[in-house]
Amino acid sequence: MRHSFLDQYSHLVSPAHRRDPRLKFLLSFLFIVAVVLTPAGSWATFAAYLVILGSIFGISKLPLGYVLKRSLIILPFVFLLGIINVFTRPGVELLGFDIGSWHLGATDGGLVFIGTLLARSWLSVLALILLTSTTPLPALLKGIERLGMPKVLVMILSFMYRYLFLLIDEVLRMKNARDSRSVGSPPASFQAKTVGAMIGSLFIRSYERGERVYAAMAARGFDGHSRTFGELVFDRTDLVSGIVMALLLMLPVTLSLLP
Repeated sequence: MRHSFLDQYSHLVSPAHRRDPRLKFLLSFLFIVAVVLTPAGSWATFAAYLVILGSIFGISKLPLGYVLKRSLIILPFVFLLGIINVFTRPGVELLGFDIGSWHLGATDGGLVFIGTLLARSWLSVLALILLTSTTPLPALLKGIERLGMPKVLVMILSFMYRYLFLLIDEVLRMKNARDSRSVGSPPASFQAKTVGAMIGSLFIRSYERGERVYAAMAARGFDGHSRTFGELVFDRTDLVSGIVMALLLMLPVTLSLLP
């Protein structure tokens, strides 16, 4: 069973990995806000954001193939959600065609909109990948808890991530058991019935596992607060890194405000 889903490369050694989780979370948040608020069609600004991210990815030693595979997967879904705007946004019609009595025309305003949407989405996903790939999840959760996130929400996120892999492993075992008992290609009705039974069984097993885990935690005196061996330390290097990154982030923002 694989336990590395988001933070697969979080235990590498690099300057980006050594920075305080609180600093990385705040910088990622500010970066995403800046990207989302960038005016549509500011391609030079988006390129500057990409250069900044690319530099940090290079410092963090993350594999390029891993980053592209994780980030580009979101673009088809974003494209499908925004493609209708290519034909509905006002602007100069660049390409048109008729479907029966309907006329569809792709406008320059629509193309700018979909391009901006794709750029914002991709840059935001890249920032999240950088955050989760350079910070172990326990440290990240501890950092956002120190920043003021409610402990209950942090605990829910922690349990959701930890036991997601157990549920996936349980589903795979049930699937293997079903396949070992199947001969040939059963009809669709039988497959649907089997999947329904698997979902019901998975729900019951998950509920029972949750009860056992809660009983074990209560027996050990769990009080709702997660404790870790190491403490978060915000040192001078983190402060300097935060100032430098904030200044770098201001450059694309200033560029987007220029006429």
